[in-house]
Amino acid sequence: MDKPVIVTVDDDPGVSRAVARDLRRRYGQEYRIVRAEAAAEGIEAVKQMRLRGDDVAAILADYRMPQMNGVQFLEAAMDMYPYARRVLLTAYADTDAAIQAINVVDLDHYLLKPWDPPEEKFYPVIDGQLDAWMRTDRVERSELRVVGDRWSAHSYKIRDFLARNHVPYRWMLAEDPEGAQLVKAAGEGCHLPLVVTAEGTTLESPDQGTLAMAVGLSTTPATDFYDLIVVGGGPAGLGAAVYGASEGLRTVMVEAYSSGGQAGQSSRIENYLGFPDGVSGQQLADRARRQALKFGAELLTARKVVSLEARGQARVVGFKDGGEIAAHAVILATGVTYRRLEAPGLDEFVGRGVFYGAALTEAPSCQDGEVYIVGAANSAGQAAVYLAGFASKVHLLVRGDGLEKSMSHYLIEQIGALPNIEVHLQTEVVGGEGDDHLERLTLSTKGETRTVDAQWLFVFIGAEPYTTWLGETIERDEKGFVLTGPDLVQGGRRPRNWPLRREPYFLETNVPGVLAAGDVRAESIKRVASAVGEGAMAVALVHRYLEKQ
Repeated sequence: MDKPVIVTVDDDPGVSRAVARDLRRRYGQEYRIVRAEAAAEGIEAVKQMRLRGDDVAAILADYRMPQMNGVQFLEAAMDMYPYARRVLLTAYADTDAAIQAINVVDLDHYLLKPWDPPEEKFYPVIDGQLDAWMRTDRVERSELRVVGDRWSAHSYKIRDFLARNHVPYRWMLAEDPEGAQLVKAAGEGCHLPLVVTAEGTTLESPDQGTLAMAVGLSTTPATDFYDLIVVGGGPAGLGAAVYGASEGLRTVMVEAYSSGGQAGQSSRIENYLGFPDGVSGQQLADRARRQALKFGAELLTARKVVSLEARGQARVVGFKDGGEIAAHAVILATGVTYRRLEAPGLDEFVGRGVFYGAALTEAPSCQDGEVYIVGAANSAGQAAVYLAGFASKVHLLVRGDGLEKSMSHYLIEQIGALPNIEVHLQTEVVGGEGDDHLERLTLSTKGETRTVDAQWLFVFIGAEPYTTWLGETIERDEKGFVLTGPDLVQGGRRPRNWPLRREPYFLETNVPGVLAAGDVRAESIKRVASAVGEGAMAVALVHRYLEKQ
């Protein structure tokens, strides 16, 4: 661990050097000594140490300094290091001011100058202060800190992005003591949310790409040509990346947000082969991600693909933020996103009480509150069971007359066994309202409406594919799902550019060398296991395609 710091500030160069010299002689092996010859210089040093997460054990400040006296300096430093011991250096004539400072900044000691010999007048004082600091129960720092507002949509997006990309962080509100210290250290006009890295770098209201680079996620491709590009990092994409890399293909997987897709948001998957005790979506995604990296796959995060075209034998994908990469083959595994509720008033509260998906980062905030969930499929059931461990009451709102048609039997049994889950059949959300966050919902049950107090609404109402970026290149059905294999030739249609002697295999699109796997594919089975299987089979078809080139 880095040494804790002792800070000394004095505008008299001779005194400043003498203080630092005496401190280093006695404490240099266990503490880092930082000295400044001006109050502004000292404040800036303290700010940088606070942002880096350094521990400051003691601050010694001279009383008589221009622009900012020692009391004012210690008061400013106290906002950033409330546990540091505060010592005022003062001449005999200023002892009254020093005594007054005890009431202003909770001064720990004042030290008269000169202090020769230090063994009698200086070291015993500092020994006592450092001993008191060591015995103080201080809050330990974490690697990454995020400071924001409770009901800020941008703060939620940053926390969700970090959590789903398995980046450890500590969340704090801007009004909390430590959060306020970091905001003050970042300087006036700080724009929240504030992200402070372990190295002390500050990011104010960062976009996703900037945040990804700051926390060490890979965002830049190592080369411009690959054997295989996998677009999307859900179960199908991860399966394709693992099998492609393990079979010797130079593989890159491109993910716009985080690996795992919708499955990565699942709190508990209990019917996946090989996990009899169940596994969270995040755990499953993290294992698959590490497995892909072990085999040599390249994983790009926070890069959105917006174009696909065939250039001779190459298949080229372009990024939203500029640049492109090419490959012999491409697997489309972009999955689906949850559809939005069209009820009036809900859109303005997305990330501020209304969440699409499990939003596991919000679960602790729901402690002892009432939660509303919309949906009747497995994802909604898994969320209900998980949130029941935090909330006092979970209301599952189902538009139909039962759960049996869309939810697995094991989940229905779990929901029935939990006393704090209530299922409301034939019920829809028809409105939402509040001030800075969701506060009320209007529900309709069999045509009768009522208003309920609600701060949390989680929505799982079916899915739609993100495929509009494919333009006219790839054929899709009326809902936007990618057509593959036999679906392409129904009604006498035949894929463009395909050899006339054969029809495409069931994962192949109308463009040779471009395949689709998982939820984005029309008529696919929407299950984690089937998506992984399709990703693996797509790689086998890529090999077959490459052998014929």
